[in-house]
Amino acid sequence: MNDRFTTWLPLVLLVVLAGLTVWLNHSVQLPQPGIAPNQRHDPDYFVEDFNAVRIGDSGKPSYTLHSKRMVHYPDDDSTDLEAPEFVDFSKVIPAPVTITARRGSVSSKGNNVYFRDNVVVTRAPYDDRSALVMKTEFLHIIPDDQYAETKLPVTIYDADTIVHAIGLKFSNKTHILHLLSQVHGTYEQPPSSTTAKRP
Repeated sequence: MNDRFTTWLPLVLLVVLAGLTVWLNHSVQLPQPGIAPNQRHDPDYFVEDFNAVRIGDSGKPSYTLHSKRMVHYPDDDSTDLEAPEFVDFSKVIPAPVTITARRGSVSSKGNNVYFRDNVVVTRAPYDDRSALVMKTEFLHIIPDDQYAETKLPVTIYDADTIVHAIGLKFSNKTHILHLLSQVHGTYEQPPSSTTAKRP
């Protein structure tokens, strides 16, 4: 099977882990008033059409986060995101990496980040490489542990390779990507660049 997945998917997840470790939590947290938190799980504020940008040393965006609606809950300091879109422009790999989902949430202090429902991780195409895409219905990221996982089906594909599996675990500490079960894939040889020209 094509070894580009073992090369690029860990890098894609590495970018996500690096970007979400501190920045995402700081982006969604607003200063809290000096009031005792509610015992019920009721929101204390929300933001419509939320946008956040982290500017790098070069003066250009490093990461962006957009959400149609952001809701914060003071009882457990969690944050819910509607239609989150996280884009990494860092130079770990030479193309932007985007995560989209219908729903997302961030636990207190950003210890856990969850993307739910139609989760799509995309590394944009560059040079002669096609886009690399991973799809699942749930992705759990633990930034401090540099770890990502899902127990649900995943599909990973580019222009000529498709891999299906049930469950995925990735640790940036060990650099091991583990597809848990029922792994199978197809590879289609790309057309030769030396095909005859049309008359």
